Amino acid sequence: MIEVIKKIRQETGVSLALCKKALEEAGQDAEKAKELLRKWGQELASKRSGRGTSQGIIEAYIHANKKIGVLIDLRCETDFVARNKDFQELAHEIALHTAAMNPLYLSAEDIPAEVIEKEKEVYRAQMAKEKKPKEIMEKIIEGKLDKFRKENCLLLQPYVKDADKTIQDLINDNIAKIGENIILARFIRFER
Repeated sequence: MIEVIKKIRQETGVSLALCKKALEEAGQDAEKAKELLRKWGQELASKRSGRGTSQGIIEAYIHANKKIGVLIDLRCETDFVARNKDFQELAHEIALHTAAMNPLYLSAEDIPAEVIEKEKEVYRAQMAKEKKPKEIMEKIIEGKLDKFRKENCLLLQPYVKDADKTIQDLINDNIAKIGENIILARFIRFER
């Protein structure tokens, strides 16, 4: 059991005590324990979301070809956490992801209404020839819009190194690990 706890700790970065508790609650199933830890991390993230984030770092990444550059503003509650290796690693990973995936917006709320309307028009035009009921077409359009948001919003994108997690999940995991609210305030990506 100790080896399994160590393995879970190594994979999640969560404390040994929490790993043990999750493993016990999951009936000694390591995968279920990791899922429990992830759920607890999301609950913790939502509890901490109201807390201020006045500290943080600006992370810069320039691709090896010198043609892509990224700046991200990752914020936390204390300067102690801003200097923390895990926090700085998170910032670097998000910057790398941003360089690779080229998001257009930070979150779904940042997409202008005109862009959403334009996308809807495109989808309606694509489906004009199909003889489907209006409510079915609207559901299909909503599904396509959801896909558009996930492809173009940084926080909703699947993490390039683990497609099972979004960037927001990655941040939430680190909130649970570090114990402080963390937000990605803004980013900018340059490409030549």
